[in-house]
Amino acid sequence: MEMQIWRIDVARQSLKRDPIPEGWIHLGGRSLTARILLDEVNPSCDPVGPSNKLILAPGLLTGLVLSSCDRLSAGGKSPLTGGIKESNAGGVTGAILAGLGVKALILEGFPKQPDPWAKPWVIVLSKGEAHFEPAAGLAGIGTYETAHRLRKTYGDRTAIILIGPAGEQKLRGAGIHNLDPEGRPSRIHARGGLGALMGSKGIKAIVIDRSEEHKPAFVDPDRYRRAQKQYLQALLTHPQTSIYRDYSTPGILGTCNAFGALPTRNFSTGTFEDADLLSGEYFRQTVLGRGGDGGVSHHCQAGCAIRCSNVFPGPDGKEIVSALEYETLGLMGSNLGIGSLDSIARLNWHANDLGLDTIELGAALGIAAEAGYMQFGNEASAQKLIDEIRLNTPLGRIIGNGAHITGTGLGVRRIPAAKRQAFSAYDPRAIKGSGVTYATSPQGADHTAGHTIRAKIDHLDPRGQAVLSRELQIKMAGCDVLGTCIFANFGFGSVPGTIAELLNARYGWDVGEDIQQMLGKQTLGMEREFNRRAGFTSVHDRLPEWVSSEILPSTGSVFDVPKTDLDGLFDW
Repeated sequence: MEMQIWRIDVARQSLKRDPIPEGWIHLGGRSLTARILLDEVNPSCDPVGPSNKLILAPGLLTGLVLSSCDRLSAGGKSPLTGGIKESNAGGVTGAILAGLGVKALILEGFPKQPDPWAKPWVIVLSKGEAHFEPAAGLAGIGTYETAHRLRKTYGDRTAIILIGPAGEQKLRGAGIHNLDPEGRPSRIHARGGLGALMGSKGIKAIVIDRSEEHKPAFVDPDRYRRAQKQYLQALLTHPQTSIYRDYSTPGILGTCNAFGALPTRNFSTGTFEDADLLSGEYFRQTVLGRGGDGGVSHHCQAGCAIRCSNVFPGPDGKEIVSALEYETLGLMGSNLGIGSLDSIARLNWHANDLGLDTIELGAALGIAAEAGYMQFGNEASAQKLIDEIRLNTPLGRIIGNGAHITGTGLGVRRIPAAKRQAFSAYDPRAIKGSGVTYATSPQGADHTAGHTIRAKIDHLDPRGQAVLSRELQIKMAGCDVLGTCIFANFGFGSVPGTIAELLNARYGWDVGEDIQQMLGKQTLGMEREFNRRAGFTSVHDRLPEWVSSEILPSTGSVFDVPKTDLDGLFDW
């Protein structure tokens, strides 16, 4: 099937399918979102205004029946950071779009009515056409009920992209949800406020009919099968694969606490007295002991061999939320002084239902607790603030707009954010390489942009951290272009050249073993150029001042990587 660019104009309510421009052919995922933004979006535009575009792009390996390689990139100018944003997610949507021949789906234009949520829409993509159907009955409805109603109307085999009330309110902490293989709206493009961008266009959901989905065509099927087999064998035998299958992402929590890097009570320290009650071991024991709907090993996309997702049940065995990830345990658990898996799972469900990034929300709630608007360690007071968001009150809007706005609005100095995006659940004073990534990534603070915790180094030594961060930022940008999960590197890293073999067999290209690095460098270069045009300078490649002056009690350290190292990081 010939790949095409699908453009949806929300003003004209029309779909146009275009051939792929020459300069976009070898791009996918994160690199394609960056290229389209550079080519078509004014970097100085209002992120929730008529000139911005929401771009959905499968990776170059998405849809090829490869374990951990079906991720979908969402891109646009970030309503949160004001710079470029790509946020990728698992689920079923990426593979289905690729199977329909969609190289990129671009949502452009602006609603004609002054208030788009007076008459919101669901876009139904079926048989190569776009149908706009009224979504008035879904306005203000959470993601879980919205997904249930849409699946009931359009069938269980559809892919659905949707937002919650937070996106409708254009809150900067809002994300965009996809369905997992069981139909939960649990796979979220969380970071950067892209849900606010989708909400600004008056679109509640995009429903994708997969009836015309095709299997991928390979230029050299035999070559592909050999490379696929090598990759899968390497992935299955890597020791980290079994760890994530057995403990899910909560397995990293004990390590973070031991490093003194676990955010606790608004990043005031890096260890938590109840860390054992949130650890991977206790998580596994709890889930297996309760049985019922629970599971420590679950796939967020079809055919994944790692199965690092999970389903967390209550004491009665009934599902509370899927998935309960480490980042949520860190930001909405220890960061709020809450040491109960059940409490965090319930808060997680409400964040998902509102369509909010749990990292951004958890950081904002930690700031609110420091300001005296909730009690650390108290689920009920955290829930009360989340309810304020659902009620769209002034305080709820402040918190729903993320850590930076919450901190400035409530007068708190310790705001854990870079480029106005909240830190992930790793204190940069203890994991300094990740702190470099927070500061310098074009995406803003985001561990997935270049996480250094697995490196065999002294994480408290500032020397060499910038070089390490650069290497991993390049590698991870390459992953996001390919559409691969971060954990797919367990397989690809063990068999050099496999990525090149897969791409050459699929597309008939002639790329070399360094293709992931080439794609990563190219992508970072485009993203930095977009940010430069948007007004970003070296001043933006910094962590907040308090990180360099406030000693982290758990380690006795501050973030002290030299500014010269930060400024020279992208001098390649």
